[in-house]
Amino acid sequence: MVVPSPESDAIKILEECAMNAWPAHQSVLCDGWVLRLAAGYTKRANSANALFPTGRFSEIVPLIEAFYARHALPTVFRLSPLAGTEPASVLDAAGYRYVDPTLVMTLALSATLPAACASTRASELTALDDEVVIEPTASAEWREGFARANAVAPASRPVHDRMLGLIALPAAFATLTRNGVPIAYGLAVAERGNVGLFDIVVTPAERGRGAGQKLIAGLLRWGQGQGAAQAYLQVTASNTAAVGLYRKLGFALAYEYHYRVRA
Repeated sequence: MVVPSPESDAIKILEECAMNAWPAHQSVLCDGWVLRLAAGYTKRANSANALFPTGRFSEIVPLIEAFYARHALPTVFRLSPLAGTEPASVLDAAGYRYVDPTLVMTLALSATLPAACASTRASELTALDDEVVIEPTASAEWREGFARANAVAPASRPVHDRMLGLIALPAAFATLTRNGVPIAYGLAVAERGNVGLFDIVVTPAERGRGAGQKLIAGLLRWGQGQGAAQAYLQVTASNTAAVGLYRKLGFALAYEYHYRVRA
């Protein structure tokens, strides 16, 4: 059992917001754990996540394993600080590997955006005609462009597109065009004074030229318009280029999580 604290309450809010922003097809509660299902597409949407665990973790592991086996999916645990300390030792003993450590980063949104969001270096702006277009729903063009830029497998497209359609909160589907050509895509979802940024992707040929920064600035402005006082995002620790960009924009580490999968 995890004892609540002001810090864990803040984490719980962000965990709830993130799960709402990237919805699974189905979710089941099991002793304070949320078991998510989305036909196997992404570990985020197909894993057991702690929100308010109350019992002994060792006693619910067999229930969670049986649940995912019933749906012909591997059992994946996503361990945030809300899971407490017991799961790590239990899963180590059961042969679960530690994979994909991920950083959750936050940024306080003041009346004006951080300086790094407001502009890019003059050399990056030379001869560039950029525009951020934000739509309230994922148009066919956005879905197609994002899937191409993010290398979403054709077999996964129906599942991915359905997840986008399940977002029930205010959302922004952003496209950055450069000289009329779409080169970057991103998603933001607003809830309870927070705006979450997801799946920021720039086409390979345009990376390193300020496109991601401009797209993020547009999404943060949209979030402010939705009343958000804080932005958050999730980024794998190994993605050093993205982590560096987010730190440059003023994002700071709030907490970490990782996954446990069978060896």
